[in-house]
Amino acid sequence: MAWRLSKQLWLLVALTAIPFLCPAQQKSLVMPLVPAANWHLVESAPLPLSAVSKYGGDPAIEQEYGVKALELRTYQLGKTRVQVVVEPAPDATSAYGLLTFYTTSAMLPEKGVALAYGDANSTLVARGKSFLRFLRGKDAILAENDYVALLVFVGGTKPAADPLTILPLRLPAKDLTPGSEKYLLGIEAAKRALPDFRTDLVGFEQGAEVQLGQYATAKGPSTLVAISYPTPQIARVRFGALTKFLALNQELGADTLYGRRRGSFVFLVLHAGNSETASLLMDQFRVTEGVSWNERYITERSFTLQLVHMILAILILTAFLIAGCLAAGIIFFLSRRVAARFFPDSQWGHPDDDQIIRLNLRT
Repeated sequence: MAWRLSKQLWLLVALTAIPFLCPAQQKSLVMPLVPAANWHLVESAPLPLSAVSKYGGDPAIEQEYGVKALELRTYQLGKTRVQVVVEPAPDATSAYGLLTFYTTSAMLPEKGVALAYGDANSTLVARGKSFLRFLRGKDAILAENDYVALLVFVGGTKPAADPLTILPLRLPAKDLTPGSEKYLLGIEAAKRALPDFRTDLVGFEQGAEVQLGQYATAKGPSTLVAISYPTPQIARVRFGALTKFLALNQELGADTLYGRRRGSFVFLVLHAGNSETASLLMDQFRVTEGVSWNERYITERSFTLQLVHMILAILILTAFLIAGCLAAGIIFFLSRRVAARFFPDSQWGHPDDDQIIRLNLRT
């Protein structure tokens, strides 16, 4: 009996001592996710699009992604000031495209902040329809926690749920070179990202959207290009043009381009070295097709402008119908006159004769 009591006493002492022997585990549970910092906006000024070149941008690229003007904001914490360039874009995909275009391999993802990449001088962030440039500067003495607090204060830790649903899916992450993924919506950006490629054959004027990234393969770095089109028919025509002018899948040595089409997507591989390497990269994609009955059609026209265009179309159609009726009546009338003159025996030229009833009555 005494042995059992002694054993239970030792067990009670051990359970009591465990929390005191593990202080590190208790302290690790208390950690603030976002450090507090009293940032506040002190200045805000509009800028023309041409001013973006002062902050690391290219007016031609911004214009291609739909940016028309800028806003320069200044945030202050104590004596430290940080400038933020806000570029409003037409939609979330355009803002995301600007983020990918300007992100380089030297930029790293900001911890705790989604869709944000930065280096020692600046940080690029995509938030909804806006593309943000945080100009940290080399001379700014700012703690890392305070700088992250500014990113969260301006843009939050992540975008809203709705813009995220329309963003393009990321390229396969296996062997993808960091900072090489690009989302292109125009030929000017494509020329910068693919200087040795016939970008005029892509078909941006027909709604093409391009994603590309550089992958490390056994044959060296290879570039994977994924082009999406509005319809499979457009993709088929464009793939035929690419095959004809670029000699796709024909062994031409180091300059061989490989490609395939899946539905409304066209996949190309540059500098693959051989068909086996290209196939391994393209096999990572699985294309599935579906029909959406309630997806909203995205158009650049406002609702008022669409209504005006619809009314004008109705008026034009009505005018054509009235003109057609008048033309038919004139042709009908002239045909009877011509028949009466040149074909006197024809009933078409003498319609009234058939309507007179004559009674030859004699008394």
